[in-house]
Amino acid sequence: MNYSELAPSYIRAIAPYQPGKPIAELERELGITGIVKLASNENPLGASPLAVAAARAALDEVGLYPDGNGYALKSALVQRYGVKLEQVFLGNGSNDLLELAARAFLTVGDKAVYSDHSFAVYPLATQAVGATGISVKANNFGHDLDAMRIAAVEQGAKMIFIANPNNPTGTFLSGAALHEFLRALPAHILVVLDEAYNEYLPLENRYNSVAWLAEFPNLIISRTFSKAYGLASLRVGYALGNAGVMDMINRVRQPFNVNSMAQAAATAALGDDEFVKRTFELNQRGIVQLTQGLSALGLSYIPSKANFVSFHVVNAARIYRRLLELGVIVRPIANYAMPDYLRVSIGLETENNKFLAALKTILGE
Repeated sequence: MNYSELAPSYIRAIAPYQPGKPIAELERELGITGIVKLASNENPLGASPLAVAAARAALDEVGLYPDGNGYALKSALVQRYGVKLEQVFLGNGSNDLLELAARAFLTVGDKAVYSDHSFAVYPLATQAVGATGISVKANNFGHDLDAMRIAAVEQGAKMIFIANPNNPTGTFLSGAALHEFLRALPAHILVVLDEAYNEYLPLENRYNSVAWLAEFPNLIISRTFSKAYGLASLRVGYALGNAGVMDMINRVRQPFNVNSMAQAAATAALGDDEFVKRTFELNQRGIVQLTQGLSALGLSYIPSKANFVSFHVVNAARIYRRLLELGVIVRPIANYAMPDYLRVSIGLETENNKFLAALKTILGE
């Protein structure tokens, strides 16, 4: 018997998300050591020492269930952003938030809008609940907000996903453009604003989306501790939004979806502004280092406001494989309809140099 036939057709049609390969696996496959991983947009500084200490302390109570309401972390977020406790929702990483938002509000026959070349989880989350995804043509690899609004209104969509900055392109929408978009959008269409890379925005590009929550009850802001805060393996993210919207999302989450170590580490990390500042400054230097290096090699790239750069190269699949053989992991993004691009995360200066040196060697072959 083919048991896959028991699953709904929209589940059978899903192409599972493909994570980047871990260093240990590549070292076993290739028989080399000293591999540099610049594929998953992780923080090259690791995590805040305060967060690591808090996670270790939480191990003493590993035999107990975590706080299912996440009170300490939620309270810290309330203090940081000036929202109410019922406006905060915690997730097992921001992916969990995106999927639960879709699960709470979309069903078979509903529609969700997202942009071409945007985060792969948006179509996955939409398809997993039997809803129909509408991918809108990108504008220079970024979101075309006018086209997305028109598509959502004309096709009766219930939800719009927006990533700012966008993954995997690093493109950016100004606060003014986003605010104008929200004002023009009918209030019955929910907007999930995914700000996973918010902390990497240059100071001149920053905007206060949290202040918009009072004006737009259809706005859901999604953020994560996996990137700038360096807690990728602990899987903790948070959403801010209208209390009624958060209540619906809360009804479909699994109990204890954020573990005790993650909650403790995230609470401590939220207070370590110095670590986030060092992370930001390292990333700014790294962006310059990589983009100048790519230009020197004659390669074009998409200007990025995040902690990665996507660059154009002939025969990207071959370049990707050769980089692996030379001990550098980057991310192929052909599954984002960008077959001639690779995405490289910002690493430490030495890691960036190793990537650029390996790329130069390959291009010279």
